[in-house]
Parts: sequence; C-alpha cells; structure tokens
Amino acid sequence: MKEPFTKEDLWQFASEIIREVTKINNPLTNQSEVISDEWLKSKAVRKILDISAGSLRNLRITGKVRYKKVMGSYYYNKADLLGLFNDVS
Repeated sequence: MKEPFTKEDLWQFASEIIREVTKINNPLTNQSEVISDEWLKSKAVRKILDISAGSLRNLRITGKVRYKKVMGSYYYNKADLLGLFNDVS
C-alpha cells in the first residue's frame, strides 16, 4: 500500500516546479552560458544585447569591453557591458 502525500510533500513539489519554470524562463541561468555574475560567455552577451558575433568582436577589438579567453571561449566583463549604455560620448 502506498503512503499518502503530505502537505509538506506538496509544498516541496510546488517549489521544485517553480524553480524549474523560473530556470526555463530566465536564459541567464543556463550554466553553459554564464560563468559567474561578473563574466558572461559570448552567446549570453549576444542574446542580451541582441547583436551579432561580428559586432561583439568589434567591441572586443576596440577595447570597449574587457574579455578573457579560456580554452577557446571568450568571456566578457558584465560591468563593461553595462557601461556601454552609460557612455555619452
């Protein structure tokens, strides 16, 4: 005979569902795209700024954003990306 569900079981299940739905709705929680709060992978930056890979490369080459290259992947500084919108020059 199976044991009945308790209210605690239902609350735990509900919180798991909410967590999964939130993860699906927020593309930045995808661990393959975000390395930390301060450094974002190229794909995440292109998605957030809605720009092409070439435009992102131009930002990198002109020195407007700091970046790191780790094993062939570029990571961009989040503060520099936000600073792009604050420049009034």
